[in-house]
Amino acid sequence: MQIDIQKLKSGNIRSLSKFITLIESKKAEHQKEAQELLNEILPLTGKSIRIGISGTPGVGKSTFIESLGLLLINKGLKVAVLAIDPSSPLSGGSLLGDKTRMEKLAQEKNAFIRPTPSSGNLGGVALKTREVMLACEAAGYDVVLIETVGVGQSEYDVANIVDLFTVLLLPGGGDELQGIKKGIIELCDNIVINKADGDNKQKAHDTMVQYKSALGVIKTDRKIGANVMMASALENKGVTEYWDLIEKIYQENQEKIQLKRKRQNQDWLKKLFNELLENRVRANPSLQSEWTKLNDNILNEVETPLSAANKLIHILFNN
Repeated sequence: MQIDIQKLKSGNIRSLSKFITLIESKKAEHQKEAQELLNEILPLTGKSIRIGISGTPGVGKSTFIESLGLLLINKGLKVAVLAIDPSSPLSGGSLLGDKTRMEKLAQEKNAFIRPTPSSGNLGGVALKTREVMLACEAAGYDVVLIETVGVGQSEYDVANIVDLFTVLLLPGGGDELQGIKKGIIELCDNIVINKADGDNKQKAHDTMVQYKSALGVIKTDRKIGANVMMASALENKGVTEYWDLIEKIYQENQEKIQLKRKRQNQDWLKKLFNELLENRVRANPSLQSEWTKLNDNILNEVETPLSAANKLIHILFNN
């Protein structure tokens, strides 16, 4: 696949889209070419503000992101939105409807929206999202927004590829949020109580107070801020204040952010190494056969998982 790197560097949308298609391809030759090109553009990356935005379905992520994107474009910035789309576990297909849900933003020449299927990845973050983010940075995008599936504990993977991680919540979340509350408190830099309009204003205020109290007692070196605020993306209220806060945090914590990015690179090396090992196993017929046999042994309790794993490692590295 021919990619014009010079056009990519100048922000050509067609070149960027082709490059992302190459990155997301499962063909071995495409993956090799993509890695070579990524190494070539690496000096051009790292200049954007990377923000993850997560939340349960119906919380208004797309509306919030569109309002934020339009605000940033009006400030003269280029905005890339990488919207992780849940793949169907049966067909492998995905809705990929984010351009429809962000119609106004999609029409802006300084906005780039790329829906990406998560391909069943447990974290909710598509396997190649981090590399796609680098491609967008090389193409000159000042802000990269990553919208995630927002289910279960997927927030960890989101927080591990962005500078600042925001969770959107509904007013009066209550008991239905208990399952993910712990993850939110430990990982996020900002909580936005969205849909704080009409009859929801008092509920939103009460929810904000609740989470401010919770964030105040949790300490972790994984997050940079601990902020809670209200917004109404529908009425375009609180979005400007949100961005002002992001800029303030970003400017005051440059050293922490750079350290965080280095730590993220180390984490991703481990994660990708494990995934590449797993891919090698799947691509090796003798390993596949042995995997099935050893799996049966474990199920029948005639062998320990450690013994089985050692046998697979022995076959893998002797081949």
